Amino acid sequence: MRIAQMAPLAESVPPKLYGGTERVVAWLIDELVSLGHDVTLFASGDSKTSAKLHAAWPRALRLGRPRTDPMVAQAALLEAVARHASEFDVIHAHIDWLHLPLFSRLGVPFLTTCHGRMDLPGFPDVISRFPDAPFVSISDNQRTPLSEARWIGTIYHGLPADLFGPSFETGTYLAFLGRLTAEKGPEAAIRIARAAKMPLRIAAKVPRGDRGYFKEQLEPQIDGEEVQLTGEVNDDAKRQFLADAAALLFPIDWPEPFGLVMIEAMACGTPVIAFKSGSVPEVIDDGITGFVVRDEAEAIEAIKRLPELDRRQVRAHFEKRFTARRMAEEYLHHYMTLASTRARPSAPEAALAP
Repeated sequence: MRIAQMAPLAESVPPKLYGGTERVVAWLIDELVSLGHDVTLFASGDSKTSAKLHAAWPRALRLGRPRTDPMVAQAALLEAVARHASEFDVIHAHIDWLHLPLFSRLGVPFLTTCHGRMDLPGFPDVISRFPDAPFVSISDNQRTPLSEARWIGTIYHGLPADLFGPSFETGTYLAFLGRLTAEKGPEAAIRIARAAKMPLRIAAKVPRGDRGYFKEQLEPQIDGEEVQLTGEVNDDAKRQFLADAAALLFPIDWPEPFGLVMIEAMACGTPVIAFKSGSVPEVIDDGITGFVVRDEAEAIEAIKRLPELDRRQVRAHFEKRFTARRMAEEYLHHYMTLASTRARPSAPEAALAP
């Protein structure tokens, strides 16, 4: 198939450091290419991909200088895809909603994967204007605020089976990996680790808008011994960070759409202790790949139960449920279904030509 992948421009594909959506897009593309499909990636020019790269903007916005108005870059991205739309059997968008008015008029099959929360103000009103636009959710729970959207499937994220080699040794610390925002639960992670009398290591970025929260609420608790901060990590450092941990703490306080870090830990053989919110009960096999808990007290008790878990089984369940190959094959099923019902464009394609 001739497949276009449309990525956000905030990060490169894959991201240099933090960036879950762009990382998943990179893994999906690599699997599609390995399966023999003709894939074009519309993304920032500093992306590295096995597909054909169409650089819609020179550099990813978060690390780019000087600062660029994101809407200017998004307009360039939409124009790039529109000009080449007729070359593809299907277009896969990963940018939530901005493309819907345009893509609904191109006459080329498309689908959208939303990678964030969907309970934001105004989102239902926008989606209701495009009742025929097909969406794929990354968990069943993610759909809850937008039950009226045209959901054609749920496809869990997957990562390459050989990306993170597992460790089956008992870890020596608890790990926290992600953004240092209140909704991700870093304060709860610190309290849980201290109550369990285990060291906590934090590998995370501080978002620009949350630097005040970090300075006031977290930095005073990071002593470099019981609580250590290592900052953002790349894939090589992440594998070691997770593999050497006794468990990953995921004490979220928001409707997590998926939680990529959970399956990254599982790939390393590392169990996950997570609060029961959002996608967590769908991702964790309770009592096998970790424990789903309701509060900090239950999380502390779960730490005591870690010896009950077999890290080999954690890895085995990752291989069964969360590989990039499985993800790509499920998306291909939907691509083929959509392409088989391709309609003629309502306006001459020449109207979109340069």
